[in-house]
Amino acid sequence: MALEHYISDLLYRYNCVVVPGFGAFLTQKTSAKINPDTNTFYAPTKLLAFNGQLTSNDGLLASYISEADKISFETALTYIEEHVKNWNRILGNEGSLVIKKIGVLNKNNEGSLLFQPASEINYLTSSFGLSNFSSLPITREILKEEVEELEESIPLVISTERRENKGFRPYLKYAAVLFLAFSTGLTAYKVFEKQRTNEQVARANAREYVDKQIQEATFFDLSPLELPTVTVDATSTKLPSEKDGEMHHIIAGAFRIKANADRKIKELKAKGYNSTYYGTNAYGLHVVTYESFSNATEALNALKEIKRAQSKDAWLLSKK
Repeated sequence: MALEHYISDLLYRYNCVVVPGFGAFLTQKTSAKINPDTNTFYAPTKLLAFNGQLTSNDGLLASYISEADKISFETALTYIEEHVKNWNRILGNEGSLVIKKIGVLNKNNEGSLLFQPASEINYLTSSFGLSNFSSLPITREILKEEVEELEESIPLVISTERRENKGFRPYLKYAAVLFLAFSTGLTAYKVFEKQRTNEQVARANAREYVDKQIQEATFFDLSPLELPTVTVDATSTKLPSEKDGEMHHIIAGAFRIKANADRKIKELKAKGYNSTYYGTNAYGLHVVTYESFSNATEALNALKEIKRAQSKDAWLLSKK
């Protein structure tokens, strides 16, 4: 099998295929384009180029030949060397080398190789089945211009209306007016109903989207605060906030699914917090805490630090 066949197979999958001792064939992806002069549409493709300075063996071509023909790697290298010698001999004698499915190499007066890639093959696999095509330009006729031309060529003569008393039915005029008003109102009603239906559908879609997106929620008690009357005992050393048996919990969040709450607890414990499962709230959500304190001052200091370092949504729940 000819060497260019193996090179062509590899160009579909790789951007660079090196032929040891000869040069490298390179590909670069380009997007679709249109030629405005010929109205030709070109599909996305890989531009093919040749670099005669990349001659070092990277093993890709020899490995592919060895695997495809079930021969040794050394035999594949020998096969490549023979083809390269033949290519160089053709270039030296004829000055031009045609490589099927790849392109044409020509040697100029200075001894440099000029490469003209083949256009019949698209090595971009994502463009398989897409071919170039030409289309006639679209000509658009403007109706307004035609009407203006007709108005200029055909003069309009307005004559006075003649009314004959015989057989004249004035009620038809009023019936036409009423019918026009009714049809206008019906059209406006249909437009209004369609707009209202679209708004309802949009709201339903928005609610469904929000329900799907919300996986975690933190709820706050928004009921008005009742300020109890505090009596301070001058002989006591406790602060009013340090009530016997009262615990202060820093809330991390409330979850609809218990597994999410357990995962949050595991995550916070990994960060060094003594996170616990508090239970379910009035909304049926599973509540998770960062820490719990019996001292209100310590709880407030910890809450301040958590808000700064972890989450601004953390809040304090004090309960006996």
